[in-house]
Amino acid sequence: MWKNRGRTGRKRRRKQFSSLPSNGVNQSHILEYIQLRKWLKERGFDDRNLRPAQFSDTGRGLMTTKAFQAGEVIISLPEKCLLTTGTVLSSYLGENIAKWKPPISPLIALCTFLIAEKYAGEQSVWKPYLDVLPKTYTCPVCLDQEVVRLLPEPLRRKAQEQRTVVQELYTSSKSFFSSLQSLFTENVETVFNYDALQWAWCTINTRTVYMKHSQRECFSREPDVYALAPYLDLLNHSPNVQVKAAFNEQTRCYEIRTESHCRRHEELFICYGPHDNQRLLLEYGFVAINNPQSGVYVSADILLKHIFSADKQRNMKLSILKAHNLLENLTFGRDGPSWRLLTALKLLCLGADEFTYWKKVLLGDIISARNEERSLNIAAKICFSLIEETQHSLHQEVSTVWCYSGTAAVLCHYCVDVTPTLISLHSVQWNQQFKIPLSSRVVYANTSTDPG
Repeated sequence: MWKNRGRTGRKRRRKQFSSLPSNGVNQSHILEYIQLRKWLKERGFDDRNLRPAQFSDTGRGLMTTKAFQAGEVIISLPEKCLLTTGTVLSSYLGENIAKWKPPISPLIALCTFLIAEKYAGEQSVWKPYLDVLPKTYTCPVCLDQEVVRLLPEPLRRKAQEQRTVVQELYTSSKSFFSSLQSLFTENVETVFNYDALQWAWCTINTRTVYMKHSQRECFSREPDVYALAPYLDLLNHSPNVQVKAAFNEQTRCYEIRTESHCRRHEELFICYGPHDNQRLLLEYGFVAINNPQSGVYVSADILLKHIFSADKQRNMKLSILKAHNLLENLTFGRDGPSWRLLTALKLLCLGADEFTYWKKVLLGDIISARNEERSLNIAAKICFSLIEETQHSLHQEVSTVWCYSGTAAVLCHYCVDVTPTLISLHSVQWNQQFKIPLSSRVVYANTSTDPG
């Protein structure tokens, strides 16, 4: 009898899994994961160090069955398992793509393949992978307009821009989709509808790894850097870990090497990059609680609401800021306003008798005590207005968004994370610098209760 196959082995396994952290539940027995692992094994991937699991705080992810040390390869996925534009060109879509003019982008090629394979259902070679992909996403592009309107202004603007990008992508690709009619019995307008493209776009945007491919004439000049990596894409993000990830030309595998230690039977994390929560929500549809990269964005519109409209040099100041790209990426971090935000405020607060020194402001010089005080006071006012807007959005979300499955938690987490970033600016040092009275601090109501 094989080791661990008998009654003693079963008892040992039950004891082993009963001692696992309460937030990790092994999911490797679920049919879709069994089929996925079998499908991957046929392509050369047979990993025994990671198991799919459900976690109370991050959802599904991968749990270790052994301890990993810093510098160790945590996953090595063979090239045969990767879904790239090379996969698409070698499929039944390849001939149509090669003939189409003007050339489509690598992104649209991958979107087209995902939609077509999903439509193929049981006939798709990629079915085991497609079955574990999310059916829906919580990226802002997928949210109802009623929900998007609840977002804080800078995030709302970015969400609307993202929606426009996907809509334009769909509109510009309709004629190419129509050229594929001979491959489908159903009308291609039904197969390649907007919802299908939105799902495919989100799948690629949230789940691909970076893998640079050589330029092909059948594609537009946009970078071909996408690769869908089955199983590997179950790894969740943490801003507190470091990894090295790349395609290994010698082994012909996509490999991830951890830079930190991970204990046995814990969730294994990777880092998607040093992203703040606005970027994480826009690109991946989630936020990281206690994110050290967290920041609060200040749009140019918010900035201008607090600048003196009667300033005769206002337009000239704005032109200077625009020319030096200082009207974008203005933020409050946990340590206060960023250098870019303070520099923009200092230039906008220059008096008529100080304006000739604007170049010195860009170099970081202090012009006068009056200019310093004005810019810091306006920064304080902007901070307070953002707190009020975030509080308003949070209250609206708690009372309104629960009918949208999965959305309420994501948006509330985003707003709740913004709150301590802003509140932390009211430390003793911040209050002394801004001369903010302690009684001005905002106290937030408890929003942890689900009204449903």
